[in-house]
Amino acid sequence: MTDAVADPRHMVVLGAGPGLGLAVARRFGREGFAVTLVARREPNLAALAGELRAARVHVDTVAADVADPHGFRTALEALAPRAPGVVVYNAAVTARDDILTSDVDHLLTTHAVDVVGAVTAAQVLTPAMRRAGRGTFLATGGHPSVAPEPRYATLSLGKAGLRAAVLLLHDELRADGVHVTGITIGGAITPGGALDPDRIAETYWALHTRPAGEWTAEVHLDGPAQPGDAAPLGRDRRALLDDSSRA
Repeated sequence: MTDAVADPRHMVVLGAGPGLGLAVARRFGREGFAVTLVARREPNLAALAGELRAARVHVDTVAADVADPHGFRTALEALAPRAPGVVVYNAAVTARDDILTSDVDHLLTTHAVDVVGAVTAAQVLTPAMRRAGRGTFLATGGHPSVAPEPRYATLSLGKAGLRAAVLLLHDELRADGVHVTGITIGGAITPGGALDPDRIAETYWALHTRPAGEWTAEVHLDGPAQPGDAAPLGRDRRALLDDSSRA
């Protein structure tokens, strides 16, 4: 195992896509962060990297499929020598399905992406943060974690599992200076809408810069997302629709 210490100016976006993942990477890049994007498809990663480089963001890419737990862990371990000080877990499988008809392979794949990948990322990447005595691990959640949506059964299961994992990680790592927070997004992420990805990205930045005395295990966004917003969820039961980790 490496004894590297996390670089506070390096961030990794896991499950990078053209919506929230790109917006968060761009927001941190404006602050001078080097960014590593992780997703499974090289062409998509190349397109995202091109957009960021056009904005003068230093960016690297890593192709890895979070649905392959062992391969995903290996890819993350390769990042250890240049360990990030900020990790954003934005992976999810968003699919219409039913809890009584989803087959075993589908259940295992969605659980690997929605939950196991986040735990794996924490296991591999937060030790360097603990050695540094600081770091940020942010996970994108959704309203189905607190109000299961029958039309999106596996997403509901996955987001609930992710929420539980984040609560555990928050309690486990806070004393070591590592800030773990889940962002529960109560609606569809839509450019130009109330939950615009760039607006939400401001909340991610605000959480990263929040003083330790103000850390919480989760924040809820429902409606216009402003920096540091932590509003309670409303009645919008639409599933979180954004970047798929499998893009």
